[in-house]
Amino acid sequence: MEQEISLAQVLAARERRVWRQGELLERYGQPLISFCMNIAGPVKNGPLIRRAFREGLFRLEEALRGAGAAVLCREELDEPTGCEALLAVAGEGMALKRLCVCLEDEDRLGRLFDLDVLLPGGEKAEREALGFPPRPCLVCGAPGKGCASRRVHPAEELRQVTGEILRAHFAQKDSEALADLAAKALLYEVCTTPKPGLVDRANNGSHRDMDVFTFLDSTAALLPFLGRVVRLGMETVSRPPEEVFPLLRREGLRAERDMFRATGGVNTHKGAIFSLGTVCAAAGRLWRPEQPWAGAEAVLAEGGRLYRTAAEADFARLQRQGAHTAGGRLYLEQGLEGIRGELARGLPSVRDRGLPALERALEAGGSLEQAGCAALLALMAQVTDTTLLHRGGEEGLAWAARQAAALQTVPLPDRAALEALDRAMTERNLSPGGCADLLAICFFLHFGEEQRFDP
Repeated sequence: MEQEISLAQVLAARERRVWRQGELLERYGQPLISFCMNIAGPVKNGPLIRRAFREGLFRLEEALRGAGAAVLCREELDEPTGCEALLAVAGEGMALKRLCVCLEDEDRLGRLFDLDVLLPGGEKAEREALGFPPRPCLVCGAPGKGCASRRVHPAEELRQVTGEILRAHFAQKDSEALADLAAKALLYEVCTTPKPGLVDRANNGSHRDMDVFTFLDSTAALLPFLGRVVRLGMETVSRPPEEVFPLLRREGLRAERDMFRATGGVNTHKGAIFSLGTVCAAAGRLWRPEQPWAGAEAVLAEGGRLYRTAAEADFARLQRQGAHTAGGRLYLEQGLEGIRGELARGLPSVRDRGLPALERALEAGGSLEQAGCAALLALMAQVTDTTLLHRGGEEGLAWAARQAAALQTVPLPDRAALEALDRAMTERNLSPGGCADLLAICFFLHFGEEQRFDP
């Protein structure tokens, strides 16, 4: 709950800060940087303000490190009256002021940073002394002190602009971070070795038209798509899921063209564009600047809501028009819904099988690669993979499931046994391509759970 504070509390906090500044100046005899946030109104702190402050402090410390300026003392406060930091720094005062002005002027978020530099004698370094113009008004861009002194803009307008700056900054930052995690998940999937029947670092498995470099090219081409679908989810959060998925499908078709262009016509990630793309959009819909990651289970459930209505339409269209893909034909001939049904139900195979197996392997001390192998086996043992079914029929699917289940007796599968299964599946021309897409989603969700969205 955000807490409103009184003018008396603001003045008391300011008096305490001035007193502490004097103490640190006397103790270290070096310039002192005082960092606060410019927040109008009675609410001076909260999750989003705190997050912006941490980013500002990260930028400041990185800039000092880059300048070779040693921090002699660092104090930080997180109070209802606001976030504060005091840093005694060994350096020349006006050079430090120049550094701080550059941080304040770097972008719109920097406009909310208040970085004062106190010289060893206690006087305040001014930006105008370095030839910088006065800071502009947050609302209209006029010299800020003039607007502030004349109270040109009401506090509510200032709060609204502040909120817009914070939200826009973290929406951009977090959409890029989520897209990066999704691309990282695709890279971890293809690099996980050994993967029975699949392309990995050791060999091409059952595939003759692609290798690990084909997947690297494809992933690089898909990074913009992953960012677009995250932002699409953010921007359409107020619209019902059935209105959003057609927009997502349009982005997916565009991504398929980018993929084929990058791979010379090879289908590396068509399934992942559909499934992981939907999961990324779901993560975007659940995004909040105060809590960028809603949790793996919530993201999967939202992905199911996004696609459920479209799935019904897709199945109805198959019945009317016939199938043009292996998965569509299996649905018409055997009633197998494949990844369409999985996604519409919120990917229960990922939630209940793949992701838990990955986490158990990590808890047992395994590497992410070993955990990926364990998750793939868990998926192969349970999922009706239409790629396997298309290549090997029901007999091949059942055989692969039995082999995968036999290797699941321990959290960390034996590498030699995995390599033997890889050879056997390659000889039979079997490839669990659908499970590979689900493994990428397992990695994405794991990375999301681990990611700290602060600097």
